[in-house]
Amino acid sequence: MQVFLVRPRGFCAGVARAIKTVELALEKFGPPLYVRHAIVHNQHVIDGLKEKGVIFVESLEDIPRGSRVVFSAHGVSPIIRKEAAARSLKVIDATCPLVSKVHLEAIRYAKQGYSIILVGHKGHVELEGTSGEAPSQTIIIENKDEVAGLKVIDPAKVIVLTQTTLSVDDTKSVIGALKEKFPRLIEPPQGDICYATQNRQDAVKYLSGFCDLVLVVGDPSSSNSNQLKEAAAQKGIKAYLIKDNSEINPEWLKDATAVGVTASASAPDHLVEQVVVFLQKQGAQKIQEIQKKQEDTQFPLPKEIDVGE
Repeated sequence: MQVFLVRPRGFCAGVARAIKTVELALEKFGPPLYVRHAIVHNQHVIDGLKEKGVIFVESLEDIPRGSRVVFSAHGVSPIIRKEAAARSLKVIDATCPLVSKVHLEAIRYAKQGYSIILVGHKGHVELEGTSGEAPSQTIIIENKDEVAGLKVIDPAKVIVLTQTTLSVDDTKSVIGALKEKFPRLIEPPQGDICYATQNRQDAVKYLSGFCDLVLVVGDPSSSNSNQLKEAAAQKGIKAYLIKDNSEINPEWLKDATAVGVTASASAPDHLVEQVVVFLQKQGAQKIQEIQKKQEDTQFPLPKEIDVGE
């Protein structure tokens, strides 16, 4: 059995920035430090930060007035920002800059009177933040089957925005259906699906060309983790989403000659290392790294960390 470790995998620039923001905030300001929602969708990351003294909450009401809070990489709505101000919370905003870009697009087109079709997973925290920028003008849909029933004020003034962690292929089909219904549909100058999501999906598709099994290290609560599994499955390859090596069933490996391994944008690389050790114990003879695409994107830290108070 051969094992192919594909890159890019693991932390993207936005996730790395968010986690580093929390760690530096602890060093700079000390506990207690609150984080609204999971800083990123990976339980291993969350548990590690909890051990360092970070307190995760879903509601700002659970944070004492005047405390310091970090907004997660997924972003928040204006209502949440107003609530934080009303509670005199000291905010450190770790929203991924690529998510912030989508927020700005929503604000810009809402001011121009456009209806916003937001494609993504209903109930996902990222969409709650984005739709909150213009709730009366935003319609959330998940798939192309919902397009036919869409009704907007002016069919000539419609823009489509998307969650940043969607499947590239699935999103194309939805946008295609939207273009048929709204011929004057506007798309953002640059797609909303983030570079890291697309790169990791492309890498998994590449693996599926010569692997008979793909293991995706990630959390089931993570959209981009699930999309990686689906990207392999759509190529007809057996694919499993695992939190860590403890979830690998040795039965999966019995007939496998080539196993591909990747990790979602919110999964730390040490989990991949543990998977490799497990596979070696199961008889893997050769471990090979494959670089599908180079990533060198970095985002500056939030100003609250760089400058302080």
